[in-house]
Amino acid sequence: MTSFGERLKQLMEDQSISQRDLAAALNISKSTVSGYVNSYREPDFKSLLEIASIFHVTTDYLLFSEVRCFPR
Repeated sequence: MTSFGERLKQLMEDQSISQRDLAAALNISKSTVSGYVNSYREPDFKSLLEIASIFHVTTDYLLFSEVRCFPR
């Protein structure tokens, strides 16, 4: 099963979004994003919703690798 961090890393690569850019969009530190990507931190609910919105995916996809996209 793919982890949240692995899915986030893939989404960032697919859309050419750096950890610094994502951190700025979420108003958090780059080290926090690094923790998400490396699977030693998990986002709070608000950040999870913002990440889903930024990448146009569902929270289910981020957490469980289910339905990937929602209509824009």
